[in-house]
Amino acid sequence: MSASGVMRAVRVSEFGGPAVLKLLSDVPVPRPGKRQVLIRVRACGVNPVETYIRSGSFARRPDLPYTPGSDVAGEVQEVGEEVTSFKGGERVFTTATDSGGYAEFTLAGEESVFSLPAGMSPEEGASLGVPYCTAYRALVTKAQAKAGETVLIHGASGGVGIAACQLGRSLGLRVLGTAGTTEGLDLVLQQGAHLVFNHREDDYTHKILEATGGVDIIVEMLANVNLGRDLQVLTRGGRVAVVGSRGSVEINPRDIMAQESSIMGVALFFATPEERKECMSALSRGMEGGWLRPSVGRRYPLNMAAQAHQDIMEGPGARGKIVLTM
Repeated sequence: MSASGVMRAVRVSEFGGPAVLKLLSDVPVPRPGKRQVLIRVRACGVNPVETYIRSGSFARRPDLPYTPGSDVAGEVQEVGEEVTSFKGGERVFTTATDSGGYAEFTLAGEESVFSLPAGMSPEEGASLGVPYCTAYRALVTKAQAKAGETVLIHGASGGVGIAACQLGRSLGLRVLGTAGTTEGLDLVLQQGAHLVFNHREDDYTHKILEATGGVDIIVEMLANVNLGRDLQVLTRGGRVAVVGSRGSVEINPRDIMAQESSIMGVALFFATPEERKECMSALSRGMEGGWLRPSVGRRYPLNMAAQAHQDIMEGPGARGKIVLTM
């Protein structure tokens, strides 16, 4: 632990643009409660939802000031008196934090801390929590994907998209992915997609229909742009799992009626303890089986958190998971 008892941490004191992310160097290192684990953070994943929360546009607003970040990886620094699963020095990753992950140390509840496999780097560990749990919730919990079905992952080169590609293959699905750059398309193929399409091309939905005749499931990262066209490539009984949207969209309900299709929202926040346990069990099997392997994209030092937020929303196209390193 820091000899001075203070650490560097990003703090948000007002909602707004990326500039409200301020790096402070005198934040007290938190002390673990009875069932908490104090982690020395080596890397923290940056998720799109954190940009919405920071801007104040998200449905839930944390009390100010706060430190963003839920997906960290590092070593256990100290444990609360009732913690039995971990001890100091163990390599771990989290699916949630109590004090925020954009910091040199963070607190997490014991139930949100998991052992980091020996062959996995901290950056990979910080790419696990939200992306893989969201992909699992979209494909398994909500869309109830069955082996043999076809899934289209819209925006497949980002953290959730790559997780959905890997998970889809493990479930026996025919996996289609879209991306907006050549590098992104290549990455999606590497991550398990059978076919890829460039969603910047005007006729890409026609190409999807030509190749498949229609898809059973769509995992949608940008519903405000794609939802109307999504409904036109679904098969009978198809479903769209909406993971992300940045605004409103106009659709034709007749497209839903014509195929008796469904649109469902995906919000990891609502996962029950039982659903979270089921998800982590599946992901653990994936790590043991070797099919689950996060793809880390751009890495930013902690003092560039604002730039990371700007790039995740306005960058040229995702190529793996964006992470902060300490």
